[in-house]
Amino acid sequence: MDSTGSAYTPLIFLFTFMLLLYFMSIRPQQKRAKELQNMMDSLEKGDEVIAASGILGKVKDIKGAYVSVEIGNNVTIKLQKSAIANILPKGTIDSIK
Repeated sequence: MDSTGSAYTPLIFLFTFMLLLYFMSIRPQQKRAKELQNMMDSLEKGDEVIAASGILGKVKDIKGAYVSVEIGNNVTIKLQKSAIANILPKGTIDSIK
């Protein structure tokens, strides 16, 4: 009697490994990318934002893939939309001054 396993055992192991890889790595990355895209699409004038570099400011203008952010009185910088890390609740900047 042959004690070797089924011919399907390696295939089952490989399928299980690929399924685990998908749910532990690929799916969360896709979900995060979709959330970031939705955030960038919902960006509007007057939103308070924080840039990836940590700069806080208010959105003054949006043109295509670029955003003008006012970081002080008469101080405006232009950033790519992808440089916006998060949209803050209204009044956040005034509460930390």
